[in-house]
Amino acid sequence: MTLNRNPAVDSFLESLDHPLKPAIESLRLAVLDADGAITEQIKWKAPSFCYGSVDRVTFNLRPRHHVQLIFHRGAKATRSAFDFDPSKWSGLLEMIGKDRGQVIFPSAEAAAARQDEFIDLVREWIRA
Repeated sequence: MTLNRNPAVDSFLESLDHPLKPAIESLRLAVLDADGAITEQIKWKAPSFCYGSVDRVTFNLRPRHHVQLIFHRGAKATRSAFDFDPSKWSGLLEMIGKDRGQVIFPSAEAAAARQDEFIDLVREWIRA
């Protein structure tokens, strides 16, 4: 059992109506398992994950035909140095700004097939 689970997120997911809910739940646990210091909350009507009290990864649950996660460095863009090489994650992470990216899984099967690589990406992103 993942010790850093937030009961508010558990409750949110229990009532979530999304065709890819099993993939969302699996990816949530993968993010939490990536590092014991990751915390979670509900932000923008979706699970969001913090590291060092800064939002770093947030689900976007509005698309119903895929699972989307936004990788960011907090709620606002920052001017501080960002030591991250996105080319290493080509094919998994699409950069949508100089310090923001997205991961989109079209299906639960696609998410499961790349889960190990996804966990490695989360670990690198939160520490950048």
